[in-house]
Amino acid sequence: MNQPIKVSIIIPVYQVENYLERAVDSVLAQTLQEKEIILVDDGSEDASPQICDRYALEYPDLIHVIHKENEGLGLARNTGVRAAKGEYIAFLDSDDTLNRKCMRRCIKSRRTGF
Repeated sequence: MNQPIKVSIIIPVYQVENYLERAVDSVLAQTLQEKEIILVDDGSEDASPQICDRYALEYPDLIHVIHKENEGLGLARNTGVRAAKGEYIAFLDSDDTLNRKCMRRCIKSRRTGF
């Protein structure tokens, strides 16, 4: 039985082949299991699209990839939002990483107040 998706984590991707794996791996390592990862490739011309596709093949129930023409960060994020299925939406820049408990703590804070 599939768990409902609690958080959709959207990662816009553009020319970040040197950083992307660290960002995605940090989301995969989250202690919160009820998540999905949406990688929005915004027309990258480096190896980023192939990296995205490799992750989607390795984690087909968890990672979704959207390839689109380059239109900028805002429209890439909006594309991810339209595809999101989670109760909450989080954005992660493709050159950033998350602490392992970040999403779980955010959800807990949301439930109990800050």
